[in-house]
Amino acid sequence: MGANTKEKNILDSVIYSYSSDTSQMSEENRILKETVSKLKEELDRFKVPPLMVSEVRNVFGKDAIIRLPNGNQFYVRISEECGKVKAGDIVLTDQKNLTIIKKIVITRQFDIESFVIMEKPKVSWKDIGGLSIQAQEIKEVVELPLKKPELFKKIGITPPKGILLYGDPGTGKTLLAKAVASSTNSTFIEVVGSELVQKFIGEGAKMVKEIFELARKKAPSIVFIDELDALAAKRIEVGTSGEREVNRTFMQLLAEIDGFEPLDNVKIIGATNRKDILDPAVIRPGRLDRLIHIPIPKNEARLEILKIHSRNMSLSKDVGLNGLSAQMKDLSGAEIKAVCTEAGYFAIRENRTSVTRKDFLKAIDKVKREEDAEGEDYMKMFG
Repeated sequence: MGANTKEKNILDSVIYSYSSDTSQMSEENRILKETVSKLKEELDRFKVPPLMVSEVRNVFGKDAIIRLPNGNQFYVRISEECGKVKAGDIVLTDQKNLTIIKKIVITRQFDIESFVIMEKPKVSWKDIGGLSIQAQEIKEVVELPLKKPELFKKIGITPPKGILLYGDPGTGKTLLAKAVASSTNSTFIEVVGSELVQKFIGEGAKMVKEIFELARKKAPSIVFIDELDALAAKRIEVGTSGEREVNRTFMQLLAEIDGFEPLDNVKIIGATNRKDILDPAVIRPGRLDRLIHIPIPKNEARLEILKIHSRNMSLSKDVGLNGLSAQMKDLSGAEIKAVCTEAGYFAIRENRTSVTRKDFLKAIDKVKREEDAEGEDYMKMFG
């Protein structure tokens, strides 16, 4: 009887062990099957050919004319699963037969909103020195019409549409634009003139149009075009396709500034170092009405700028800002800031926590030497 019980226990143990192994193998088999199924789905996804993004130019029932990114146009079929499409829609097409597969929700060819600075610049009017007259003119043209439009209605005049800031590099043109954007509750749209020059015909003009559409949509807004001379240089008769495309983009800009659609609460600020090469059409009255020259700072302006850039510095008692500013003759605001930075570096190299007058003098010499070297290189190239 005892032997039979012992054999039964052994048999039960073997059966339990076998069933446990079988259950574990079934679980492993299930996991393997799921893994293989996911891998097959991933492989099938990789085998699907990519679709081409195209623009619908015209629709004729179940057929359409589309424009590919390279500029070519084709007469193609519309898939029944696609639904209704219309001219101007962006669609996905098969690469082989260019059949329209589906419509995608993209209304603009360019990501224009990437130009929008969502966070206002932190530059205030207190951060700008020596440009009080220029700042007042900008406030009258840009800030006042946006903050108090009723004043202009009572007087019976239309405020200027935009301004042009021109002057030597480093004098504070971009800084002024950031300050007026910070002082107004406006959308600030910043774009460099060279970004508007595109490769294919019509793309630059379309980008300009979409920028102003966005500005009207988010009004009140300020459109700041830096390096305006890259786009608005004097038009000349040349045979290159690139020059003609720049002219098309420029003409679209003129049409947006002085076209049929009103700008309303949209103000334009242009900035350039080369006012002499600008086309007269862009700076005539009715477009960029007010031309504001940003000069190299003079005596009091230099001292004011130096105080702004050195106010957070740890200065020794022997530093006389009046005397230092007198030695910075012909330096721009950016170069005065560079002097303060270099003076700080001279102190850091000697493990000091305060900046001395000697540090400033060495910094002035260094910045002036770099300026003279740049001038010599410029003369060699263009002299």
